[in-house]
Amino acid sequence: MSLIPRPYRVVDRREETHDTVTLVLDPAGEPLELFAPGQFAMLYAFGVGEIPVSLSRAPGRHRLMHTVRAVGAVSRALCGLTTGAFVGVRGPFGTPWDIAAARGRDLLAIGGGIGLAPLRPLVDTVLAQPHRYGRLNVLAGARTPDDLLYQDEFPAWGRPLSAATVDRPSGDWGGRVGVVTTLLREARFRPGRTIAFLCGPEVMIRATARALIHRGVRPGHVQVSLERTMRCATGHCGHCQLGPLLLCRDGPVVGYDLAEPLLSVREL
Repeated sequence: MSLIPRPYRVVDRREETHDTVTLVLDPAGEPLELFAPGQFAMLYAFGVGEIPVSLSRAPGRHRLMHTVRAVGAVSRALCGLTTGAFVGVRGPFGTPWDIAAARGRDLLAIGGGIGLAPLRPLVDTVLAQPHRYGRLNVLAGARTPDDLLYQDEFPAWGRPLSAATVDRPSGDWGGRVGVVTTLLREARFRPGRTIAFLCGPEVMIRATARALIHRGVRPGHVQVSLERTMRCATGHCGHCQLGPLLLCRDGPVVGYDLAEPLLSVREL
């Protein structure tokens, strides 16, 4: 059944930025199994094609929420959908964030660009049960202030720190400027009792993971969500291969102790 898209109806649509839209989807028939934070669906724009898109809100019964950035034909078609339109959905696929490993520990959720979207369900889950976890830090980076996702939610994420930085500030930007690793200087966490969750461009993941390890976070306590071209989402076509991993099946979430030697190989 994972090869057959099921129809979902767009029940709400929110423009996050000039090129990024969040779609709220309800099943128009038999729903898919429940998703876990960090997993993804294959979203099919009828007549155009399908792409992998991570869940961008903690699962609520059978309702799905996905944040899509328009960068290609399929993503542009999905971003152009209006309320009442239909989309095909396959899933859930992939490995989720290991949130259970963070119980009793401090958490760092660090996202770059659209990479903040797969982290939001994790943040939702932690904030819903704060007594189970230590300090939560949500750190986000974007190219410009206009590209920063979910800015209206940052105040609710501030337990104790929610911060953002941009590469190219606009005239009215009063926040931080620079790469996301600069925000680690302000984050409050105990390196020996911290689990970090990273999602974003590969160069950002490598730099941030190295900075965390330098601070004393164990490589196995740094979870990263990796991206490669996915086609089938079932581990058969091989398009998403990263060394011995097929990321649609063995990822996208893996420990940095496993990812680091693979990401260090040029062109792999």
